[in-house]
Amino acid sequence: MVALRLEGVGARYGRTQVFNGISTDVLRGGELTAVIGPNAAGKSTLFKRIAGLLSGPGVVHVEADRDGHRSICYMPQDTGANAVLTVYESVLLAAKQGSGWRVADRELTEIDRILSALHISDLAFRDLGALSGGQRQLVAIAQALVRKPEVLLMDEPTSALDLFRQIEVLEFMRKLAAADGMAVLIALHDLNHALRYCTQTMVIAGGGLIASGPTEDVITPDMLREVYNVIARIECCSEGKPVVIVDGTVG
Repeated sequence: MVALRLEGVGARYGRTQVFNGISTDVLRGGELTAVIGPNAAGKSTLFKRIAGLLSGPGVVHVEADRDGHRSICYMPQDTGANAVLTVYESVLLAAKQGSGWRVADRELTEIDRILSALHISDLAFRDLGALSGGQRQLVAIAQALVRKPEVLLMDEPTSALDLFRQIEVLEFMRKLAAADGMAVLIALHDLNHALRYCTQTMVIAGGGLIASGPTEDVITPDMLREVYNVIARIECCSEGKPVVIVDGTVG
């Protein structure tokens, strides 16, 4: 099973330091880790740094890789749309990245399985450019999953989805991570989703890592006041699940 660990990781754009010195305990496969923090805190930059799309100090450790191959897949927030390709073609293209162009029956079967699991089989032969933002987001998830990554970095994958689809995708990803042993990091703004679906949480703010650990230990009233400038409580609902209740802003 894969394990991810960050050691003194930093990143910058030009002369602007986005963050520095981010170190974590081991993030193990089979779990969802929420990456939270204010807008422009550096969550997307962190994902790009982990994926090797940006350089910077520190080391990204990926251990127990399949066949010695480090498979990290980054799903950006803005997936764009190529109107020339159909949904099926775009997912097939993602599956063939880094390999030959001969297509095996098992690969087509896997694409069909993923599209079905995300309930977008009916979109298979629609042009990407004709899809809604939420539909394109689901296609982007399919493109990521068909590559069978060991580490999957999902940048706000539910931002364009309605409430039903948000829950559906998070439930699906939690089950898939457990079944396949993937380490899944998800940038989220909905802290209640983090509490409900993610076993671990990292808080990025002020150019560094503010907190990291079990979600219920990290999302606290003190952290919400410090990082988000809100006065909030963590209370249990009728099912005993923790819920963030915001009473107002600081000051």
